[in-house]
Amino acid sequence: MNERFGLRFADVDLQRHLGRRLAGFLLVVAVGYALRPLLHGLVYQTLYSPFGLIVIGTTAVAATALWFLPPLAGAPVDGLSTTVSPLLSASANQKLGLLVVVFTVGLLVGFVYSVPAGMVTERTLAQETMGEANQIQEFPRVNAENPRIAPRAVADVQTRGSVSYRTHRLGPSDIARAEDGSLAWSYAIEPDGVRNKLLSNQRGVLLSDMTRMEDRQITASDNQTFAIGEGMYLHRSSAWNLRTTDYFAQYFDDAVEFTHDGQAYMYYPKTVHEWRLTPIPHTVPVWDGGALLHTNGTIDHLSPEEAQNSEILDGQRLYPLYNSRRQMESLGYRNGIINQLDIVGEHAGQVEVATLPAGAGNSQPFVIDLDGEQMSYVTAMEPYGEDTRGLDEIWFIDAATGDLRYFGSEGETLTGPERAMGIVRSEDSQTGWGDNFQVVEPIPVFINDELWWHSKVVPIDNTDISRSVFVSASTGEAVELGDTESVREFLAGGDADDLDNVDTEPAPDDPNVAYYIVVTDADGTVIERIPVEPGQEPSISYEPANASA
Repeated sequence: MNERFGLRFADVDLQRHLGRRLAGFLLVVAVGYALRPLLHGLVYQTLYSPFGLIVIGTTAVAATALWFLPPLAGAPVDGLSTTVSPLLSASANQKLGLLVVVFTVGLLVGFVYSVPAGMVTERTLAQETMGEANQIQEFPRVNAENPRIAPRAVADVQTRGSVSYRTHRLGPSDIARAEDGSLAWSYAIEPDGVRNKLLSNQRGVLLSDMTRMEDRQITASDNQTFAIGEGMYLHRSSAWNLRTTDYFAQYFDDAVEFTHDGQAYMYYPKTVHEWRLTPIPHTVPVWDGGALLHTNGTIDHLSPEEAQNSEILDGQRLYPLYNSRRQMESLGYRNGIINQLDIVGEHAGQVEVATLPAGAGNSQPFVIDLDGEQMSYVTAMEPYGEDTRGLDEIWFIDAATGDLRYFGSEGETLTGPERAMGIVRSEDSQTGWGDNFQVVEPIPVFINDELWWHSKVVPIDNTDISRSVFVSASTGEAVELGDTESVREFLAGGDADDLDNVDTEPAPDDPNVAYYIVVTDADGTVIERIPVEPGQEPSISYEPANASA
């Protein structure tokens, strides 16, 4: 018997044993490398997660060491072991038992360590977010030419009902900028069915205008075959090739599909995690640029600066939505870890992402277009607590640079998205809410330095847009508008009372009439003149013909 470090090894040819094990190890490594995109999540978690490093890392090291370890005493090395898999030998069972012990201990240690490491990660991210942010005193202006009118569900129903691809389907929708500068829901035209996913290619991209209520344009660039793309299996897929060309990055966001000079492209924002060693080792997510996919299969891996300077990507979303969500979710830790704890925490100045009710149809951050065609991720924050639904802060993250700004309410009570949707429903008691119509997608917009919530009333089947309703976050005032031009005029700062073809004219020589309200149709034909007495303050409301169920 050979004895090493207190263990009794069987009499074996050590050199021959190690040679065989090395050959087996290299074979496993070669197979793992060939299939590395399938193992990406496991490897990434091992390298950039404290829990993964402790559990997966220690288990992998132990498994490697036990693999090369000679058989222990009492383990058959001839006879049975030559005809039956070594995993069934006594030595293999002993090694497997040791490996289970290592994994179990690592799992327990990993769970215990991940609790403080997770809180430290949130605290670090919150501190860095606050350190990079600038507080603003006025709301930025929205781009009145690019309102978010068509909800995603409506766009999906209308778009899918307007195309006919027998062997292809539209992938998940996302937000991109069209070549004319407008915002659009974008789709990859990807293969449909197992056979086509294995053998066919992505056919191109499709953009559906989101900035109009009526006559919305759908632009299909469906004659541009992607060599690698969405909905294609294994080594032909974009996911596989993204990971083989830049393995140590994460692609949490869906692709941004768009066209430039008539050519179709897809862009994938990239996130990496950086280790921070104090106060305890932990990692935080960081933007690492993005990958630009061409139709010929070329992938340009761009740094943040290269992406911002790219002519092809001009005006598109570059910063990962994932990073922006993580930054906003971490802000509850900005006043310390203890402050936000349930039992001992004071919760002083603690904020959380504002709640959106079920059926809202979107999630934060909201993607809106600010003045100058500057896309921004907007997040509404409310004070901590189950019963608080008013807004405390509004955060803006530049979708191209990741720059941070926020507006603090400074004690002013601002209506949140949940309450705004309730106001829309309460303003019209005749509509069959929930049976025939629903309120969806409250989007924050900023008009004359005031916050408004822009919701849409749509049928339950999401086949059309009935009307747009704006609710003031300061006063709760609701304004209903039934066409695109009225929405654009209102966003540009127009008076709601002037948007429905209502005008006034001086009264004739009648002391009991100060003036007349003149109601005209779209062609300017006078429908009615309503006399207004001196001192009266008339209120004008608008109800579309199709508002009731």
